[in-house]
Amino acid sequence: MSVPLEPDPFELLTAEPAMRTEILIGYARGSTGGQKLDRQIDALTATGCRRTFADKKSGKDDPRPELKACHAFLQRGDTLVVPALDRYGRSLKDLVNMVGELRRREIGFSSLHERLDTTTPGGRLVFHVFAALAEFIRELIVSGTREGLDAARARGNVGGRPTVATPEIIRAARTLLPNPEQSITSIAKLLNVSPGTLYNHIPDLQELRAAGRAAIPAQAETGSER
Repeated sequence: MSVPLEPDPFELLTAEPAMRTEILIGYARGSTGGQKLDRQIDALTATGCRRTFADKKSGKDDPRPELKACHAFLQRGDTLVVPALDRYGRSLKDLVNMVGELRRREIGFSSLHERLDTTTPGGRLVFHVFAALAEFIRELIVSGTREGLDAARARGNVGGRPTVATPEIIRAARTLLPNPEQSITSIAKLLNVSPGTLYNHIPDLQELRAAGRAAIPAQAETGSER
């Protein structure tokens, strides 16, 4: 089986294809085996999705047959719509890779919660930042793991389990936390850690969230004065 190539981050900035079908296809996923998907499906239907695929299971290693069927159903010029980024990608890398593959197939992508749409220049720019951040985190984690293994070998140990909350992941989380449009759970999902990990390793987490919420009225006031 061939391994898909990781997308070039700059591909996410390329112009949308001239031909667009204007067809919206939805995808929803539950966070637990028993979670109802009605709210997600209702939101996708209200957006105008012609058809919605939904996976009920959510574990890290659970197969997602409906997502596979959704990807196979999408055609060039269509747009895939999801309720939130963490309902689509299980990690930041996973998200960037799948959206990159959609771009190669000339398919748009939109997330309702984050109000992100790759069919717009602003949406493509945001995903370019996501792609660069994913690559940055990957390189730092690889570097940190190698340094940790070298130190362990110097102490006479052959290895050891690396810390989940690396300094690089915490820095990335602190960058994302002030954005009020992303929940703590969605940020944790994108960085492939648990929400509890963020709470345990970021003492001023609530202050970062509050600062982001406070920035919205200030921006709105500034905009109204123009």
